[in-house]
Amino acid sequence: MIAIYLVAALAVFAAIRATVEKNTGRKLPYVNVMNFAIAGTIVLLLNHPLALVAAAAYFVGSTLEANAIASTYAGGEQRG
Repeated sequence: MIAIYLVAALAVFAAIRATVEKNTGRKLPYVNVMNFAIAGTIVLLLNHPLALVAAAAYFVGSTLEANAIASTYAGGEQRG
């Protein structure tokens, strides 16, 4: 039960920092921490064998999203 509270506290801290931070480049790591915390919370809260699959699917999707945002922010692929 302590693990759930620890993960929730980290998620709240990351959400506050991501909201307060003005620089987008410094905001992205906090968004990633929130994604990790949500995936961890799914596994810790749901007492079902498929909870790990759901958390893995959320984690993969959120990682792809974060990479797309970071790539766009960094300028993306230069074509032509």
